[in-house]
Amino acid sequence: MSAMHGILVGVAALAVTVLVVGGAAGVATGRVPPWARSRVLRPRLWGWGSLVTGAGATVWMFVGPLNGPPHGASAYVAWAGWGVLMAGLVIQLRARRPGRTPRLPPASTTAAS
Repeated sequence: MSAMHGILVGVAALAVTVLVVGGAAGVATGRVPPWARSRVLRPRLWGWGSLVTGAGATVWMFVGPLNGPPHGASAYVAWAGWGVLMAGLVIQLRARRPGRTPRLPPASTTAAS
């Protein structure tokens, strides 16, 4: 393993770790990074999306490009990781939209006595 490859692996591992820790904080406490607070309406869903994105990115990076040229079944596993990464990003985008409002019982027209 060359020095540059080791640096790339270290930076990728650090980036995925930060992503997963932020997602765990979002799920557990509802906290979102300061730069996303104004846009995220459902922080727990954003946290789950971040965890899914981190898992997909880990599989994609460490089975695919950072492991050498994909060959055989590892190419399919790497592309599956890419698909999971994209699904996590879609979940994070959905966290920016308001959730469904609960249905209220119909209002009564008679006065209570």
